[in-house]
Amino acid sequence: MGSPRREYLEDVAIIAGLIGMQFMYAGNSILVSYLMLTGFTPASLIILSSLATFVILLPFSVIFERRLWPRKFRLKLWVQLVLISFGGVTLFQSLFLKGISLTSPAMATAMPNIAPGFIFFIAWALRLEKVELGCIYSKAKIAGTLLCVAGAVIMSLAQSTLGSHKAREAHLSVPPPLSRNLFDERKIMGCFYLMAAVFVLSSTIILQATTLRDFPAPISLSTITTLIGVVLTGIAQLIQDGRIDIGWPLLSIKDIMCYSVLAGSISGACVTFNIWAMKKRGPVLVSIFSPIGTVVSLVFSVITLGSSITIGSLAGMSIMFTGLYCVLWAKRKEGFSENNNSSESEYDVEKPLLS
Repeated sequence: MGSPRREYLEDVAIIAGLIGMQFMYAGNSILVSYLMLTGFTPASLIILSSLATFVILLPFSVIFERRLWPRKFRLKLWVQLVLISFGGVTLFQSLFLKGISLTSPAMATAMPNIAPGFIFFIAWALRLEKVELGCIYSKAKIAGTLLCVAGAVIMSLAQSTLGSHKAREAHLSVPPPLSRNLFDERKIMGCFYLMAAVFVLSSTIILQATTLRDFPAPISLSTITTLIGVVLTGIAQLIQDGRIDIGWPLLSIKDIMCYSVLAGSISGACVTFNIWAMKKRGPVLVSIFSPIGTVVSLVFSVITLGSSITIGSLAGMSIMFTGLYCVLWAKRKEGFSENNNSSESEYDVEKPLLS
């Protein structure tokens, strides 16, 4: 088999895999939304799915990355691991699941598309991302980030207006004043939870990028932080509620175990495939496919949950995607010049985080 043919088949496998991942993400969002309706608490879902992810990823980390582990785990590295675990597992997933329960799976899969913009601004503020205001690519990144945020706000307001409109139609006998209930406060709060979750995730990704300098084993890093996240989530629920409660779901133990294995398998497979795809073709290509999950989730939500979509929310989604691709285009163009003039390490903290 010649090299061009092998590269072609590899491209096909990567593209098919990335599209399949978006279907899995969308289906998982629908499943999570359903499970919370049965009585699951966000903390219980985090603990069950994260524990299964740890069990599935552990063999891969030992087999493929054992030689990359540091000989000694210093205090600084442990602090970084705990912060990544708390931000990426406990806090992010808690905010994200709360946002899903207040909005919809379609909204939940749309919001992460603003993550590249958040990462860019946070990295810029921490001087981990080089920005030249006179450069067209830097201007494109700033404009794209603002479009992402604007699209998210428009989409949130459009969806909240839809919810309020439906509520008024259900109570036509006692119409509320026009000055009140213009928006659905529940959905607005849900959108803020999702935005906060994406901000936490973006900050965690930046911390991961710096941690990979001392611990250049991404699968092992995910394995360790997932386990620590399970412990931190349990402690947080114990402090908050006085006990670890799964919410008395209307599901059998068999169903709960099946969900845990399914969620852990999806997470483990997606993490492993993402890492492989990014090493082969770079993170820009991987990021380009993220809006597919939003569209798939939207279709699934309409079919399975009876969700609705408005022209305003579609417009906001389009603006968000435009901003996302604007940021990715600018990073791609910058990457060409940087790759030609630099031989930086893959995990160099000085290397732009979105390249």
